[in-house]
Amino acid sequence: MLKKRIRVPRLETERLILREWTPADAEDLYEYARDPDVGPHAGWKPHEDVRESRKIIDELFRSNETWALVEKESGRIVGSIGLEQDKYRPEIRSREMGYSLGKAYWGRGYMTEAAKRLIHYAFEELKLEVLMIRTGDANLRSRRVIDKCGFTYEGTLRRAYRLYDGRLREVRCYSMLREEFEELYR
Repeated sequence: MLKKRIRVPRLETERLILREWTPADAEDLYEYARDPDVGPHAGWKPHEDVRESRKIIDELFRSNETWALVEKESGRIVGSIGLEQDKYRPEIRSREMGYSLGKAYWGRGYMTEAAKRLIHYAFEELKLEVLMIRTGDANLRSRRVIDKCGFTYEGTLRRAYRLYDGRLREVRCYSMLREEFEELYR
């Protein structure tokens, strides 16, 4: 059964375009998603081939609110960012943000730039009450993005996330409330 395609609006930052994924993006996705230093930090296994990347685009990215991060200067896809339902707060207007970035683009501030743009979209366009994000304790790069964006640490859930290889890991939970967004970003 094919999942319903969710259309996402095109968003821009100074250096990035956030746009819908297309099947033609599979090679760019594979280029960064095959790296063993990228996926496992987010809990997913490195992609084995372009076919697997195409399947992820078709079955996951295009049926969720997931954007391709395109570097304006080169036109290449450098990562992804998305929103999904917040399973911890199903009764309120809340989403969870997640992201990944190709290793060749680490340390340039791209993910913080993209995350801040998506935070604006989440609160201004989707009218969220809460935006949350989770990461593993060892994912220091992600934790730096979370801190730079102004999220508040809520706590750690022990053995709360099963990795692609079956191991369990802790989950550090962070959130931003609407009033915090308005204070930080206005």
